[in-house]
Amino acid sequence: MESQRAFGRSFSFEFFPPKTPDGVTNLAQARARLAALGPDFVSVTFGAGGSTREGTLETVRACRADGLVVAPHLSCIGSTRENIDELLTTYHAEGVTRIVALRGDLPSGMGRAGEFRYANELVAYIRETTGDRFTLEVAAYPEFHPQAPSAQADLENFQRKVEAGANGAITQYFYNPDAYLRFVDSCERLGLALPIVPGVMPITNHSQLARFSDMCGAEIPRWIRKRLEGFGDDRDAIRAFGHDVTVELCQRLLEAGAPGLHVYTMNRAEPTLALWDALGLSRA
Repeated sequence: MESQRAFGRSFSFEFFPPKTPDGVTNLAQARARLAALGPDFVSVTFGAGGSTREGTLETVRACRADGLVVAPHLSCIGSTRENIDELLTTYHAEGVTRIVALRGDLPSGMGRAGEFRYANELVAYIRETTGDRFTLEVAAYPEFHPQAPSAQADLENFQRKVEAGANGAITQYFYNPDAYLRFVDSCERLGLALPIVPGVMPITNHSQLARFSDMCGAEIPRWIRKRLEGFGDDRDAIRAFGHDVTVELCQRLLEAGAPGLHVYTMNRAEPTLALWDALGLSRA
């Protein structure tokens, strides 16, 4: 973890483009409350094949209007050089200086990935066409990507993204801090020197968390699953327990030298606000 202590701490949040008028209103309210925490930046997700492309741009503009630094996601699945060029030009004109470059997941029914197969190819293309115009974040998987044939292959994939020109990494969420610590140690042995910021998902809904985790390959430790199952439909108990688990996780990560936190907010303010208060993190 010594490499991570050399980097200044960065705190950031993730939003997704809302699909309904109520969702737009809810996100605007959450965004205003979370902006008061003074995040270094916020990221905005991007549907595979551009399924939320316009919503992403609208959300980026709304975040910028609130004075936030924004890092829109770019997914190479289903993308062409032409539409990547168009988006990069648009984002540059909008004042965007950060990008989260991802492979993305192949949607059901889509037969081919597109002109870019992997995130390292997208990173390399952005560097080739725009130089150092953008700070590029990439994804990291402390528990390893569910489609990786082995842990070593996944580390090599991550190394290719770094060597292609990534400035930093944001991890998939996890609840086993040892997975993150060991992943960072493995990166250090490969000589990879960049901030690897742990992603954090506050626990507020058991069924939702289980569904997301099954889809993305994030492990919910058995003791956490069993405790959540034991609460049944008691939402208050689930949220209280989830809050304690998340706070303890973040405390251990920060004490170990993690260079910040990236919170998957699910467009809600309260869990992140409670986490910030419990961690004693300063507000803007």
